[in-house]
Amino acid sequence: MALRIAQVAPPFETVPPAGYGGTERVVSVLTEELVRRGHDVTLFASGDSRTKANLVPIVPRALWRQDPPTNDFAAHRASLFGKLLQHLDDFDVVHSHLDYHGLGLAGLCQAPFVATLHGRLDIPNLLATYRAFAELPLVSISNAQRRPLANANWIATVHHGIDLCSFDFSDTPGDYLAFLGRISPDKGLDVAIRVARRAGRRLIIAARPPLAFADDPEARCDRAYYEETIKPLLREPGIELIGEVAGPQKSALLRGALGLLFPIRWPEPFGLVMPEALACGTPVVAFGEGSVPEVISHGVTGFVCDLEEEIVAAVDRLPDIDRRRCRLEAEQRFSPSAMAAAYERVYARLVAEHQPDRRAYALTAD
Repeated sequence: MALRIAQVAPPFETVPPAGYGGTERVVSVLTEELVRRGHDVTLFASGDSRTKANLVPIVPRALWRQDPPTNDFAAHRASLFGKLLQHLDDFDVVHSHLDYHGLGLAGLCQAPFVATLHGRLDIPNLLATYRAFAELPLVSISNAQRRPLANANWIATVHHGIDLCSFDFSDTPGDYLAFLGRISPDKGLDVAIRVARRAGRRLIIAARPPLAFADDPEARCDRAYYEETIKPLLREPGIELIGEVAGPQKSALLRGALGLLFPIRWPEPFGLVMPEALACGTPVVAFGEGSVPEVISHGVTGFVCDLEEEIVAAVDRLPDIDRRRCRLEAEQRFSPSAMAAAYERVYARLVAEHQPDRRAYALTAD
């Protein structure tokens, strides 16, 4: 059954992003696949986004692409809610990707409302916010993501899908290791550099330096990490920082790599670069934090490690991994079709259970 679906994206990056931007990339893949499957989809996103769906701009230009860039979502929340209010009666399902920013939309919707949470949930001051919306249907992007909020109204886990056509398979990689992601202590770039040096391999780093948001504590922390820890390490032999990559450049980097290093130090809800690497046939070596054990099969599509020494040893075992098996895993588990089909099941359940006279989900005190 074709549905009228609203997809509500964050306004920080374009959909899809030109460079770094995991959530916006996932929203793009999902939106385009739902359109291809015959649904009437409206995308609420920045005005410089690109889509085959109906685009409703919530800001003229992505916040991180403005001059100067801004991280202030609150200043644009009223505009977003206002745009949605003009269209809310037009949909069978409203699907938010705004994390806690979008929870207040639930009480405005006549149609069923569901929120996919893309961020980490182990931040203490956020738990009370989510608990206040205890009845709201939520979708997790990994089972691991749920742990800090285990009693929430989780109705599904849907792993991210990627545009497989954008990633070319190679069975004959080069001799270098790759790192893709934010430059942040959580992402462990310093570990990746040390591992590459100890393993005697070149490391190509595709990453954007931290944005200079002076009023954002996380951005300040990332900037200090870049200046004090990473910059000195970039002077090491065989270490190359090439900046952000997307499209053919990202595919070329991944398919030419012997392996992707993913030494995260935080409970990553879902590391999109892992299935992107697998789609190119490139195995992943990672610490077993967050979603990693759900995405990487140890000894089959990469290696899940506990210690830095184990990652160094795993680099020598990368040639033993069957790169065709890596591509097959990406095709079977992380395709646009697999993700969209899972969300279609979520939407069908919500529509079937929907009570039209129930305008809001009750707030519950914890």
